[in-house]
Order: sequence, then C-alpha cells, then structure tokens
Amino acid sequence: MQMSDVVRKVELGNSVAEFDDALEKYFVETEPFRALVSNRADVVAGDKGTGKTAIFRILKRRYATVPELRQVEVIAAFNFSGNPVFQRLAQEQVLSEAQYASVWKAYVVSLVGNWILEIAGADTTEFLQTLDDMLKRTGLRSTDDTPSTIFSRLVNAIKKFLNPSSAEIQFTFSETGIPIIVPKVQFSGVPVQQSPEVVPHEEALRLLNDCLTEFGVTAWIALDRLDEAFQGFPSVEIPALRALFRTYLDLLEFDHLRLKLFVRRDLFRKITSGGFVNLTHINARKVEIVCDEEDLLNLLCRRIRESKELLSILGLDSATNSELFARLVPEQIDAGEKRPTSWKWMMSRIRDGNDIKPPRNLIDLFGKAREAQLRREERDAREFTPDQPIIEAESIRRGLARLSDERVQDTLLAEAGASAQVIERFRGGKSEHDESSLAQVLGVTPDKVFSAVKPLVDLGFLEPLGGTYKIPMLYRDGLEITQGKAF
Repeated sequence: MQMSDVVRKVELGNSVAEFDDALEKYFVETEPFRALVSNRADVVAGDKGTGKTAIFRILKRRYATVPELRQVEVIAAFNFSGNPVFQRLAQEQVLSEAQYASVWKAYVVSLVGNWILEIAGADTTEFLQTLDDMLKRTGLRSTDDTPSTIFSRLVNAIKKFLNPSSAEIQFTFSETGIPIIVPKVQFSGVPVQQSPEVVPHEEALRLLNDCLTEFGVTAWIALDRLDEAFQGFPSVEIPALRALFRTYLDLLEFDHLRLKLFVRRDLFRKITSGGFVNLTHINARKVEIVCDEEDLLNLLCRRIRESKELLSILGLDSATNSELFARLVPEQIDAGEKRPTSWKWMMSRIRDGNDIKPPRNLIDLFGKAREAQLRREERDAREFTPDQPIIEAESIRRGLARLSDERVQDTLLAEAGASAQVIERFRGGKSEHDESSLAQVLGVTPDKVFSAVKPLVDLGFLEPLGGTYKIPMLYRDGLEITQGKAF
C-alpha cells in the first residue's frame, strides 16, 4: 500500500459549520449546547471559530426529536449564506437605539407572525384573524416567511417613512410602535390622506404571544452572524446590537417568545461596555464556549475516527486520543532536546495574542498539512510502513504557512477596520517590539505608544510580554514576519 492511500483516508470535514455536511457525526454535546437545549441559556458567546454556529445548526436539526423541546419551534431569523440580511440596516439612515429596538420588535412580530399564519391559517381563530389584519395594515404580511424577505420588507417600509417623496408634516420612524400610515404624504406620486396610526410594540407582541399560546407552541427566534452584519459600519453596529439585547430583555415578559442569540465574546463586551441596564439579567442567561487543549484534541480525533478504514489500517480502533494523534504525526516538528512536542507546537501556532485557540484553526492546520503531504507523496511516493508518521513535519510547517496567510486575510485584516493599514506597517519586519520600535512603526511619540497599540492588542495581533510586545506565530508567515527583535 502506498502512503498516499492512507493520507487520503484522513478526513476532517469542513472547519466552517455552514459547509460541513458531516457535522452531525462528530458533534459533541458540550455544556453550552445542553444549557441551550434545557432552556437555561439564551445567549451563547464564544470567540470566532469556536463553534457557535455548529451549536445552532445541531439545535435546528435535532430539536424536533428532543423531548424537552416537544412544544418548541426553532425559527432561524438570519440567512445562512451570502451577505447577512441585517446588513441592509447599515445601508440606510442611521437611527437611534430606541428606533433600532423598534425595528427588531417589528421584525420578531413579522417573522413569527407570518410563520404561524402560514401554518395555522388566518381564519382559524379570532387571535389569528387579528394578527393577519395587523400585518396587512402595516404592510408586513407576506406569504414568503424567509428571514431575507421579511427583513427586506420591513426595511423597505422604514425607508418609505424616513424618505417620503413629499409631505405636509414632519414624521420620523416611531420609537414606541409600528407605524402604519402617515397623514398627507405622497409616495411614488400617489397621495395618501388617511389618519396616522401606530401599533404599540407591547400590543403587537402580546397578540403574537396569544396566538402562540393558543397554538400550543413556544417560538425560539435564533440570531447568528451578528459579528458580520454591521462589519465596517461602527455608527450602526453598537446602537443596533445594543437595541437587540434590549429587545431580548423586553421579550422576557412573554412566555411563548424567546430570542436565542449567538454572539462573539469580543462583540458582546463591546456592546455592553460603558454600562448596560439589567446586564445581570443577560449574564444570568448567558453561557460561554470555552475550549481547552484536551477539548481540541478530542474534537480533532473525533473527526479522524469517522474514517473506520483508516483506524483499521493503523490498528487503532480502540486507541486513545493521544495514541491516535501520535501515530499520525512525528513526535516533534522541530527536532531537538528542548523543542516542544508536535501537539505543543501546534497549540502555540493556532493561538492569537489573546491566547484564543479556535477549533477552526486546528482543523484547518491539519487539513492543509494533509494537502501538503499528498503533494509531497506525488513527488516522492512512500510505501506504507507502520513506523512512519502519516503526515510529516515539513508538511505541517507548510500547512501553517497557508493557515497564517488565510487568517491574516480572512480574520485579522478583515476585522481590523481602520487598524488594517496600521497592521500592514509591520509586514516584513521582526516579531518582537519594544516601546521605541513601536513608536517608529506607528509614527507616534513614545508617550502615545500605549494608546496606539491598544486596538492591536484587542485584536490579538500584539501580545504584551513583560516590557515588550510579540506578534503571535499564527500571523507571522502571512505577514512575512521573521523571528527576532526589532530593537
């Protein structure tokens, strides 16, 4: 048997949950997942790549078979691919926090309202008839109850109210309810002369709650991809997401409506910084995803074990995680008495400056090393022998170089905003800096260095170590940064 045949059997799936068809096979029911399913948590917080979306996807697939969720309907309030539907808010006029809360509440009423009307029918009960009439009068009734259609319809309605073609009176989007009509306003050449009308949020949400109660269902409205929704629009991001969390608190009043929010930890801190009324109520229902090194090894080996044929070839059907990992890679990547083991080497290279080690980075590193090994086998084929590592050290180094390049582009620079140009100034330099070298790179005086580097520390690009700062190894290859001091 050729070694290339064995390497091909090392299957890891996709590191991005949205594109991983085999996610169900190796998903581990962690405490955050169990807390969500048992309704002990409404907010799932985790760093990028730690599995927030995976938890949602498994919840969505399994909830119908979970006894505790027999009368719960999980409704996705976001689109799984493409630009996040909420990005449309960033393209319109900036609103106040209270107005954004009005948008979120109207969205909940419209999304869940159209969903239940399509299932139960508008003429079934008096409550449903009233709900149908309200959605029609507000222009939010739709036979297509997908998030993109519902949210687009809502934003278009807001746009009309904020940008009428002509008007005899001044009108702004309501902060207390869902506006239905504006007096003496002309849209697209058609004059409207009716009296103004507003449906208070509490009235609309209570009606929706009554419909769900009558139907015997509790709606869990799940929102994910919040970190992507307003990327590059700081004037919208914070007020819009603060409003979302205030909407979450307001919905706690209704026993058949519950928001389930999946949010990055750094974004959650940004949203709630500077004070947030009733933050303790949110924290009491928040669970954080934490991955230690044992969890990461288990996650990796769980995926590898899906290849039963590989385990049979290696004779490792009943092997421990450590034994399986040791069979796949050499004992060390860089040989030497004081050099780390392969596992420690990988852990030190998938982490950022905040010591965050996303599972996605580990899976991608291993996957790229596998691809490099296959190319190596094509150039210089090996016969399979039980005493050789499946993936060699050089292939793992090449995998790291590719991982670094990707993470610099799709994570570091993509999320750096105005700091992206600052990060580029470090390209081609050394990995360790002190106050004087940072002042030179950043173009500031030494007394301004601390405030200038804070955004880079928050991003995980610079890691404070004693009196110096280091660029984590995760980003070095991608920025052509070499080991050594810049001072």
